[in-house]
Amino acid sequence: MAIKSTIFKANLAIADIDHGYYADHALTLARHPSETDERMMVRLAALAIQAHQLNDLCNGDGTLAFGAGLSDPDDPDASLTDFTGRKRVWIEVGQPEDKPLTKACSKADAVIVYCFNHAAEIWWKGIEGKLSRLDKLQVWRIPTEASQALAQLAERSMQLQATVQEGAITLSSTQGSVHLEPVRWK
Repeated sequence: MAIKSTIFKANLAIADIDHGYYADHALTLARHPSETDERMMVRLAALAIQAHQLNDLCNGDGTLAFGAGLSDPDDPDASLTDFTGRKRVWIEVGQPEDKPLTKACSKADAVIVYCFNHAAEIWWKGIEGKLSRLDKLQVWRIPTEASQALAQLAERSMQLQATVQEGAITLSSTQGSVHLEPVRWK
């Protein structure tokens, strides 16, 4: 019998000062049995960083949601879909291979990768040339210390505040706060 995903609930209050986006989101995250708290929380931070696109691209008329994650490799980790069903923003977390990213670029207006952990630099050196032709793709590096600290905020029921200012995000809860500044690689 397969082990089922663990369900996490997050009430996320976003104050994106850079983009003038202020909203509360009630989110459900399904953490696959092989997914770590660190990866799940990077998914949550990535969604918070890109949440302003809901207004910028869809004028508020769209859906910002988590995908099936590790359960379905053809589904984004998070995405913004407009009211017509078109994927506007496709978000991947970790170190995906080039073929799925190429496929995602054909399905969405923008594809954004947030890589993290100590092996990110090795992954990037090996894949950078293969991804250079993908104009719709952005690659961001989350510092390892920050991604590991995000794992400490994980709880089955979370009340989180995300403040985005000057390209950085601070996620806070009763467990503490984590400040991270993603670095753009592509």
